[in-house]
Amino acid sequence: MAISTKLEMRQSQSLIMTPQLMQAIKLLQLSNLDLLNYVEAELERNPLLEKNEADPDFADVSEPNASDDGGVEFDRSSVDSDPQTGDWMEGQLETNSETIASRMDTDLGNVFQDEPGVSQAPEPSKMQSQDTFSTQSSGGSSSETFNLEAFVAEETSLQNFVEEQMHLRFADPADKLVAGHLINCLDENGYLKIDSLETAEQLGVSEDYLESIIEALQTFEPVGVFARDLSECLKLQLLERNRYDPAMEILIANIELLAKRDFASLRKLCRVDDEDLMEMVSEIKALDPKPGSFFGGTLVQALVPDVYVRHAPDGSWQVELNTETLPKVLVNETYFATVSRNTRNELEREYLTDCLQTANWLVKSLDQRAKTILKVATEIVRQQDGFLNYGIEHLRPLNLKAIADAISMHESTVSRVTSNKYMATPRGIYELKYFFSSAISATIGGDSHSAESVRHKIKQMVDAESADAILSDDTIVKILNEQGVDIARRTVAKYRDVLKIPSSVQRRREKRARN
Repeated sequence: MAISTKLEMRQSQSLIMTPQLMQAIKLLQLSNLDLLNYVEAELERNPLLEKNEADPDFADVSEPNASDDGGVEFDRSSVDSDPQTGDWMEGQLETNSETIASRMDTDLGNVFQDEPGVSQAPEPSKMQSQDTFSTQSSGGSSSETFNLEAFVAEETSLQNFVEEQMHLRFADPADKLVAGHLINCLDENGYLKIDSLETAEQLGVSEDYLESIIEALQTFEPVGVFARDLSECLKLQLLERNRYDPAMEILIANIELLAKRDFASLRKLCRVDDEDLMEMVSEIKALDPKPGSFFGGTLVQALVPDVYVRHAPDGSWQVELNTETLPKVLVNETYFATVSRNTRNELEREYLTDCLQTANWLVKSLDQRAKTILKVATEIVRQQDGFLNYGIEHLRPLNLKAIADAISMHESTVSRVTSNKYMATPRGIYELKYFFSSAISATIGGDSHSAESVRHKIKQMVDAESADAILSDDTIVKILNEQGVDIARRTVAKYRDVLKIPSSVQRRREKRARN
């Protein structure tokens, strides 16, 4: 066969990921906080997008509708619990979303209300002093108002708290320089995680000199700060209480045996009886293993559900979106028409057209995202109605394919929808991923059991056991088999590790110590 060059024409079909489709897929897997930040960025980038602040207490979701001012409104009122409404978005491209911290805008304008019966007009004799105070506090301008945020106390961090003590303890600038470097090396728990030799070489000092600075820093408050490990942290706190005797020193040196509840070995090593050992253990429990955790605590963001599930009057379950988590944006077509008439060249017209297309696609993507979440959540509620009615023991085995086939979607779409989304039910708030659990077959040919419900049963059995009747893994397997659950011993051990339940030997030691 001769080798030659030739031209051929072929016709084929393929899926091309347009930027708009990639944006829609990305919006699917964003959490409500990430979505708000994404929309905020788009509002800053696109001049044709604007917030709809007509009704800040209520937000609606529907297809874009023409508003009175010529804009296109992202209305949410038309989205209900019907899973068959709307066009549903498909996607097979797996992407990763970055977690972005949410911003909070605080309105302090109405924090301090005028007390009843107090006159608003100042007395003439006090006007001069009030004007002087206002001028001084506002930097020379009497028309400026007070900045209430200036009166809010700043949260003290661990580094700042220790640095204040450092200035009182050290006078030599070289000592302050080394101490300041060590302060910056503290972790959030107050531990000093450094290599002494490497740090000494980096600072150009001897290792003995560095150790002397560390010893001085270890006398600071809170007690136990600047420790290199847990044993040293406990040692510093016991020295402060004058309780670091030889027996306690041996106990601290063998802290891993205490974690295992191996009291028999500790009694032999410390050469004490049971009463003295239990007293020493009680003193250890009273110490703080993380002395620096009190400072600089991060703000815990409240969990906001994306979907609400409530009892309907007819006994069924009503599924509805949380409209507070859905952005409300408008496409200002009036502004587009006004600006487009005054464009000077083709480049400006192309820019405005691109902004309009991007804004319309964002509104449509947000609408379809809301409908897709509602459709998936509705099917999950239908599949897991036993859990909602009777509890975790009735949680059914469920996978992404079952939901995808029921609502005619791709599994990747369902996976993105259930990521970082939460559902508020009468039994609490759960991530949508929680309702997907692997199946464990039954011993007598009945319905399979959910892995989550089996883990719950194991936890209940362990919580109900007494010190004289500790359940081993083999015993748990036997009990579950009698209840119709076909499970192996290694699976029970794996589930026990997931639940952070210690072994039967450790549980026996712990419960006997409590008694």
